[in-house]
Amino acid sequence: MSSTTPVGVISTFQTPSRSRVPDLTYVEMAQQAALGALKAANMRPDDIDAVVFSMAPTFFMGVKDADRWAVDHIFGTGKPMFRVHTGGSTGGSAVHAAQALIASGMFRSVLIVGAEKLGETPDAQEILNLTFDAFYERDMPLSTNTSVALFCSRYMQKYGITQRDLAHAPVRQRGNAMKNPNAHLRGDITLDDVMDSPMIAYPLKLYDICPRSSQSAAMILGDLETTAAFQSRPAFVNGIGSTSDSYWLGDRMIPAARADVSELEIGGIAGREAMSRAGITRPVGQIQVAEFYDPYSLLGYLQLEQLGFCEKGKAPLLDADGAFDIDGGFVAVNPSGGTLCSNPIGVTGLARAIEAANQVMGTAGDIQVTGVHNAISSALGGMGQFANYTVFGDDHL
Repeated sequence: MSSTTPVGVISTFQTPSRSRVPDLTYVEMAQQAALGALKAANMRPDDIDAVVFSMAPTFFMGVKDADRWAVDHIFGTGKPMFRVHTGGSTGGSAVHAAQALIASGMFRSVLIVGAEKLGETPDAQEILNLTFDAFYERDMPLSTNTSVALFCSRYMQKYGITQRDLAHAPVRQRGNAMKNPNAHLRGDITLDDVMDSPMIAYPLKLYDICPRSSQSAAMILGDLETTAAFQSRPAFVNGIGSTSDSYWLGDRMIPAARADVSELEIGGIAGREAMSRAGITRPVGQIQVAEFYDPYSLLGYLQLEQLGFCEKGKAPLLDADGAFDIDGGFVAVNPSGGTLCSNPIGVTGLARAIEAANQVMGTAGDIQVTGVHNAISSALGGMGQFANYTVFGDDHL
């Protein structure tokens, strides 16, 4: 990082990801996460200088600007606090905002907290479709499912990949999630199970697509002195990268010389920037864990290829050989189960960052990968319009 102020992860906390959380209000969920992170660090509210609130659209639960409702409950009264919202990439953006507040020397400690009650709406997809342009794209009708399905079809045609090849991602990640008590979907499924699941938008089947989840999460970041006072084995935010793209999908296809829009070039730009800032020159070998925002089976593979872990069109084939298993010896991809197993949109990116940081801190429990020195997390939003990556290391630069 170019900053002279190292930023460390002091503590993290997540509630279990589930379809619905009927016994808690939104603010009670947010408070549960904030309290959990404070207790994990043996900190008090007065030890927090500022709050960053991670919250995507609140249409899902029908409450406008729920961050204002939550201020008192997350100990934000009397402190600087602001909300971050970049769609699905919100949680990752919140981590970057908190990192900047500390790296600038403005604050010593920042609490990142958010909650999502996605299960409150009867049709999350209808709300997500509001992402698309009302005059052209929605009339097609484009949605997150149909758009990624088109990306999948293009990828399969271009590289000779089959539906069965893509099915390795949900098989691996649901298996990983069996050891993660916070995961929403888990199970010992097979390639045949994925292939036999209902077709949603060709070639995407039900098991190729994430669930809609409700969850809350929190992370506390601090400067070097504060981190040392509360955490003996921190993870450091050593590299961040973020970029955005045009709103209209059609505009991303021109000029003709531009890279194929279906290959998530935006992720490669942001990911390589984060790795460069963290001093990562060879992702294979230098990064032991990747926690990707991958709500569809294809998206994890695209990110692996864009970041240089393997050649384009090769990630599904490597997965078939076990390269991305927890003990695969290449890089452990989504040992938590990833977004394919849990997607509480407003905090999904934060959850990915938490899982990556936990791996570096050695606090990942039954999904802990051995010998983790560096881990990378990602978050994507707005149908590939926003992308951000964070590299966590066991020592600061």
